[in-house]
Amino acid sequence: MPRDPKRRTFTEDARQAQLIGVTIDLVARHGYAGCSLQRIAAAAGITKAAVIYHFASKNEVIRAAYETVLTDMVDHVTERVEAADSPVAAVEAYLAAMIDYAGRHPNRIRMLIEAMVAGDETGVTDRPTSPDRARGLATLIRAAQADGGYRADVDADGLAIILGGAVDAVAAARLTDPELDLEAATAQLLDLLRHGAAARPGRAAE
Repeated sequence: MPRDPKRRTFTEDARQAQLIGVTIDLVARHGYAGCSLQRIAAAAGITKAAVIYHFASKNEVIRAAYETVLTDMVDHVTERVEAADSPVAAVEAYLAAMIDYAGRHPNRIRMLIEAMVAGDETGVTDRPTSPDRARGLATLIRAAQADGGYRADVDADGLAIILGGAVDAVAAARLTDPELDLEAATAQLLDLLRHGAAARPGRAAE
């Protein structure tokens, strides 16, 4: 098992970060099944025993990689949402940031998918269809409704699921088509949202 984080040295932190980075790339290229402790060790230029010093198993390092990517993605999205100047802008910033992250970091997105699909082995409990995945976006949508930017009759939970599915579809398409225009896809998604959810003139407070 990894040593107590409170007692890790700078060198140990750096090594763990290296192993996590290597694992992300290996899982992205070879899939969950094609990644092993031996392969991680070879890619990092160290022995398998040295990997086990930090992570007791393949699934432990994959979980660490999953959590690292998820934290980074959440930070990326949160920064943009918090910079938005209105609740409606915050919803749009969330969607744009999610798609932008997928475009910037395809290997990390592949790793997330592989870790979720192999959840029974990796211990990752999140799934593409997990209700919790849409909860944050639904909260932003409700704030936009309360502010009068979106119609009150919009089902925030349902809309969040639909929008999240659209983001996932765009991200998946980009993985198979690196030439996919993400800016255009984002603009089209936001245009659909504006037409479907924006408060009608004179009825913003409904």
